[in-house]
Amino acid sequence: MPFVYILRCRDGSLYTGITTDVPRRVQQHQTGQASKYTRARLPVTLSWTRQVRSWSQALKEEYRIKTLTRAQKEALLQAARKQGSSTL
Repeated sequence: MPFVYILRCRDGSLYTGITTDVPRRVQQHQTGQASKYTRARLPVTLSWTRQVRSWSQALKEEYRIKTLTRAQKEALLQAARKQGSSTL
């Protein structure tokens, strides 16, 4: 099952991605092997994850999150922390 995830980069920016193996993907980001964006902003920390039913749904959720404003993304992270769900 795929996951949508959000990383917080060293500069405070947020990166959204999808994967089927969150720990492996975070490790790839940490070693600079996952994306140019995060490679230039190491280290990164995992801030949020959500498991979805299909790769198609993951792509849609990733796109939805990427279109949010920074304030909306921060609100999503804060709400998840308060609920204690959808986060690692």
